[in-house]
Amino acid sequence: MTQIISTTKRTRRPIDGVLLLDKPVGPSSSRVLGHVKHLLKAAKAGHGGTLDPMASGLLPLMFGESTKYAAEGLDADKTYIAEIALGEKTSTGDREGETILRMPVPSDLSEEKLHAVLRAFQGPQTQIPPMFSALKKDGRALYDYARAGEEVDRPARKITIHAIALLGWALPNLIVRVVCSKGTYIRTLAEDIGAAMGLPAHLHGLRRVGVGQIEDDGIVSLDSLEQANDEERLSFLKPVDWLIRDWPQIVLGPSQVKRFQHGQSVMVSQELTPDVYRVNAQTGEFLGTGRVESHHMLNPERVRVLSS
Repeated sequence: MTQIISTTKRTRRPIDGVLLLDKPVGPSSSRVLGHVKHLLKAAKAGHGGTLDPMASGLLPLMFGESTKYAAEGLDADKTYIAEIALGEKTSTGDREGETILRMPVPSDLSEEKLHAVLRAFQGPQTQIPPMFSALKKDGRALYDYARAGEEVDRPARKITIHAIALLGWALPNLIVRVVCSKGTYIRTLAEDIGAAMGLPAHLHGLRRVGVGQIEDDGIVSLDSLEQANDEERLSFLKPVDWLIRDWPQIVLGPSQVKRFQHGQSVMVSQELTPDVYRVNAQTGEFLGTGRVESHHMLNPERVRVLSS
C-alpha cells in the first residue's frame, strides 16, 4: 500500500454509491476515507462503523446520495474475528498500549474450560465502555481523559453477544469469532474473558468480517483502489440503495414520481402494510425511502437528489 496522503483541495465530482473496503491495519477509518475520497475525486463521502487503527476488515464507505441511507443499512449486528492474548493487561485494552500487569497462563488450561468460559458470555448483558474510546463525557472524548491520566465514570451499556466460538488457540493466545450487537467493544470483551479465567488479557488483533447481512467476501483492498484507473475505481461501487436492497419496495408511476420527488405524500392503489419502503420509478430508478402509516398513503422520508 502506498503512503496515505492528506486530502487537498481539488476538483470534486458528484459520485453516488457504496464501496465495501478492506481496511488495512494502521490508519484510522477517517484517514482511509479521506484517502479513498481523494482517489475517487468524490465530493461527499462517509463511512459506517468505525474500525480502530489496529483493526482490519470490512469498512463500508458511502459516497454522495448513498450517505442518506447509511444509518438504516448499517445499524446492524457486527461479526469479528478476534485474537485475545491472555496473561497481559495493557493500558488501552489492546496491543498498542503499555503492559501494566502480567500473570503466567496455566499450562493445563483446557479447551473444555475455554469453551465453557466463552459460552457464559453469550446472550444479553451490560458492558462498561473502555476509557480509550470516542464516547464523549461533558463534551470531551473519553480517550482525551485517558491520555491525560484521568479516569471518569462510564455508565454500563446494554449489549448482546449473539454467538461466540473458539476458532483456535495456542496459549497464551485465543482466536474467537464474535457476532454482537452494535456498540459492543471487543477490547472490553477480551479483558472480561480473561477476567473470567482469573487472568489479565488484552485484544491482540481484530478483523471485522460482517456488518448485518454484509460479509467480507469480495471486498476491495486499498491496494487495488490505488492501482486502478478512474474507470476501474468507479466499477467497484455498488448502487446507491445497496445497503437497503432487502427492504420492501414500492414502484411509482410518472405522476406519483413527481409528487414524491417534491416531498409530497402519494396515494397508492395497493393496500400496504405500515412500514418503511424503498421507492423506485417504473424505469427502475431508485427515488428514496418512504413510510406507509395508513394502508394507501406513502409519505417521503429521504428523497434522492437525482441531479447529483
